Amino acid sequence: SDEKLDLNDSKWEDIHVITGALKMFFRELPEPLFTYNRFNDFVNAIKQEQRQRVHAVKDLIKQLPKPNQDTMQVLFRHLKRVVENGEKNRMTYQSVAIVFGPTLLKPEKETGNIAVHTVYQNQIVELILLELNSIFGR
Repeated sequence: SDEKLDLNDSKWEDIHVITGALKMFFRELPEPLFTYNRFNDFVNAIKQEQRQRVHAVKDLIKQLPKPNQDTMQVLFRHLKRVVENGEKNRMTYQSVAIVFGPTLLKPEKETGNIAVHTVYQNQIVELILLELNSIFGR
């Protein structure tokens, strides 16, 4: 909403509140950040050989709407900083991917492959975090 928030207010001190709000924002979008029509393309990209994955994912991101690309770049740069502070927050590439994968990337209609989809969702997010500079540049 258009409500002005004071993030210095003590009610925002618990990082889980902020993280939960961020996840909720992305979960409640009418369409995921990685658009429905590209879900299978991203899954197929992550199934490729390691050397080809980064190039395939980068190309797919470039095909997304510009606002999605821009939001993705800001979000993933932030998540990378979270991982870089892993000694304090115990968040690894894999744990961030597990938390955000299913929120950012999902099929339009769930099929019986939920467990398989979850693995791919996590792998895609983890790859982008690991290869952030290759995918989005400096």
